[in-house]
Amino acid sequence: MKKNNLFLKVNSIIPRTSVEGPGVRFCIWVQGCSIRCAGCANSELWSFEGGTSYSTDEIVNMIIAQKSEIVGVTFLGGEPMEQIEAVLDISKRVKSMGLTVVTFTGFEYDYLLKNNKLFPQLLKYTDILIDGKFDKAKLDFTRPWVGSSNQNYYFLSDNYDESVLIKYKNKIELHIDKNSGVFVNGMCCFDEIKTLLK
Repeated sequence: MKKNNLFLKVNSIIPRTSVEGPGVRFCIWVQGCSIRCAGCANSELWSFEGGTSYSTDEIVNMIIAQKSEIVGVTFLGGEPMEQIEAVLDISKRVKSMGLTVVTFTGFEYDYLLKNNKLFPQLLKYTDILIDGKFDKAKLDFTRPWVGSSNQNYYFLSDNYDESVLIKYKNKIELHIDKNSGVFVNGMCCFDEIKTLLK
């Protein structure tokens, strides 16, 4: 495999999850977000100082190790568009493996088209793009993978269409590590979850 010098600052990775897009997916939470939506469930991902830097080669090798168990990769955050060069590199390579790509962004689609020169390229390697800030005033958990009614889905390939919005519902997973640490992912009212975990 050809080596490159691209790095992605990552907060966490779940090699297999079924609550962050269609099917079982390899999920990457990038570190750093300048948008900082009020009420964000992932405020610990805002700082660009935290997380761990991985080369895109390292991440692709992790994905290859899970390839037989997953249908695709999901990028969340944090804000993936603020590390778009590395996200684009990984997405190209994921698509070449026959896997799908779901990417979340707090930026709006039209804003990115006008202001991010790499965004049109990323769209070529993305199956579902979900855009829009989390808006606490528009709280809505009736649609999968999002928490407010202003967020939009863009189906950019033949792999998925609007039928997934009926097939999949919001749910959460609990992951317990070897040190009895608990990691919760998915979409729900996280204030209630935090209360239960106290």
